Amino acid sequence: MSPEHLDTENQIDSQTLLFGCDNTECIVSVEPTDDRAVIYIRDSSGIRVEEDKFIPWLISPEKYDISGASWTELEGDHYYRFLAEFPNWNAFMAARFSLKDQHLSHHAQPTPVRHYLIRSGKTMFKGMSFSDVHRMQIDIETLGFSPESSENEIFLISAADNRGFKTLIEGDEKEILQSLVNLIRELDPDVIEGHNIFSFDLPYIAKRAEMHGIKLAIGRDGSEIIRGKNQSVAIGGTSRTTTTFHVYGRHLIDTLIGVQRYDAAKGSLASYGLKEAAKMLGVSEEDRVLINHNEIANTWRTDPDKVRTYALQDAVETRSLSELISQSEFYLTQMIPDSYENVAVSGNGEKINLLMFREYLRRGHSIPQAQQNAEFPGGYTEVRITGLVERVVKCDVESLYPSLMLTYRIKPESDTLNVFLPMLEELTKRRIEAKSKAKSSTDAEREYWDGLQSSFKILINSFYGYLGAPLNFNDPAAAEKVTTTGQAIVKKIAEELERTESKVIEIDTDGVYFQPPPNITTEEDEIKYITQVGSVLPKGIRLAHDGRYKAMLSLKIKNYVLVTYDGEKIFKGSAVRSRADEMFGREFISKAVDYLIQGEKDKVAELYAQMRSDIEKKRMPVEMFARRERITEKTFTSEAKAKLAEAAKGAQVGEFVTVYRKEDGSLELAENYNGDEDTKHLLDKLYKFACRLKEAFDSDFDRLFPKPSPKTEAEAAGQQTLF
Repeated sequence: MSPEHLDTENQIDSQTLLFGCDNTECIVSVEPTDDRAVIYIRDSSGIRVEEDKFIPWLISPEKYDISGASWTELEGDHYYRFLAEFPNWNAFMAARFSLKDQHLSHHAQPTPVRHYLIRSGKTMFKGMSFSDVHRMQIDIETLGFSPESSENEIFLISAADNRGFKTLIEGDEKEILQSLVNLIRELDPDVIEGHNIFSFDLPYIAKRAEMHGIKLAIGRDGSEIIRGKNQSVAIGGTSRTTTTFHVYGRHLIDTLIGVQRYDAAKGSLASYGLKEAAKMLGVSEEDRVLINHNEIANTWRTDPDKVRTYALQDAVETRSLSELISQSEFYLTQMIPDSYENVAVSGNGEKINLLMFREYLRRGHSIPQAQQNAEFPGGYTEVRITGLVERVVKCDVESLYPSLMLTYRIKPESDTLNVFLPMLEELTKRRIEAKSKAKSSTDAEREYWDGLQSSFKILINSFYGYLGAPLNFNDPAAAEKVTTTGQAIVKKIAEELERTESKVIEIDTDGVYFQPPPNITTEEDEIKYITQVGSVLPKGIRLAHDGRYKAMLSLKIKNYVLVTYDGEKIFKGSAVRSRADEMFGREFISKAVDYLIQGEKDKVAELYAQMRSDIEKKRMPVEMFARRERITEKTFTSEAKAKLAEAAKGAQVGEFVTVYRKEDGSLELAENYNGDEDTKHLLDKLYKFACRLKEAFDSDFDRLFPKPSPKTEAEAAGQQTLF
């Protein structure tokens, strides 16, 4: 079963637009080198290998006199009007260096796999479901956190796969590493997964193997693992840098990055660690063994079976986590001319760009240069009611920006072949059909269709962002038209809600939280009411019921707490939940929210007074105000980290330390706590935590939560004061 079997109009054109012109199925890896592309295909008998001609290429605004280039003039009047093709990768790289040295304008894709897939029309995983691919998970346990120290050996490696295999590798470190190499070559997985595998497991394994003179020859061609350059990883609207690795013929997937990308829009996870994320996402192992990172080595000496269970559960949870968070990226790879491991870290705008490139070059057409970035307004946001509101409903426009683009035919001006909107239209149709099939299918099929519709959704929601991004077919003016039209739509919704006696609480880009009129009491009533409100919107713009809640604690834009009718609390925004907060701050916010939801404002003030007293009288345990910090190379080189470096002397890179702030402003390890915490700092922090909830108290705030004064701070610090 595969997406190309979906019934669509203009089957050939839409298929080519989204999936490329080559329908070869079950490609699990492509490795272009020199002048040949090696293609790995998984069929019923296992892996078979095919070869194809590989022609690297670049585009430029004019022909240049460079060695080895075969030039073709492209149709149309866009900036990049010439295509240069090269006999092999070395010739291409030589030309690229020459053009850079001469500062000659050109555009080239960064990886051989993109070169090959864009021009060949092939993509990976066509005709496959996520379960068809052989995935292996690994996790290492070590005696320390710095692989450079000779005593910090790897003493245990757990491994699993998606076909029921599980094992532990232990013994002499050199034997462990060689056994891992042998196991990977024996299992021959298409994908190797790990949680934080790029920043911990793989660098650690690579360094220890180097120390023992072991070649990590785990590539399908017998080659060693390759450490890549620093790569920008897209996570929501931000990015971070990581060092990636590559194994010939296989894909490496870091589920830590996957969890961060998965949670980027929701922001519902308090931690991205394996154990915490697995628990919060409902895939934690039964009877889960938990061991503090800093205690693993000691536990191995005293209770090795406990560590064995812990390690194996790590590998199995990584597998389960990947099955939840990685399927969208997998099905995207069936469309995008790129490797799975790169699709899993690249931005969604770049994915649209690759689709546009592929189709324009397939038609022999020139490609535009990206327009300069321009400022344009974002989505409309407003809070109209703060505090506790009961009987709350949310309505939102289904896919607001994509719907506006299709309804008003908003597309890049440079899209002269009219590719952009037909792609968006086809993705929308396919997603609707995939969602329908997911609802009517059995478990295994439902997983397939749900993963597919999710991949469609990711692309659909990226088309607007593409317009404003610094990519080839961007169009800031079109992006502005989308946002201003969207603002008018959501304001119209709020206006109609208030006209029909609802109270609007918060407006956020494409949705509105509101309290319905008193006569709207059931979910069925709410759905009918929202349909009525939506009838005033333009054709093609559909307003939907997106949730009902017993109460909402509204604080500020994008910061609120929702309470479901089952009593579950949903926290949104850094004011009510932040991974960076100390434990006493998290406890204060959590308890305060409970009191506010119960309408007991005075109890929040009592809680504040109690915590303030605990700080002043030094009754608060150190773990409540200490912070857990990870030691990195920057800890010992960055001026901003100097205090942490001083406190963490002797700690190794990769290790976690728990520190607190002392009266003199320095940091100290929590294990060395001596009743010398900076109470002034903690009182200020407590007050700032209370300030996050200020909107819930109106004019009562200053009375209920007095700001720390120089006198109280000095008294808390045990000092004399003139005040």
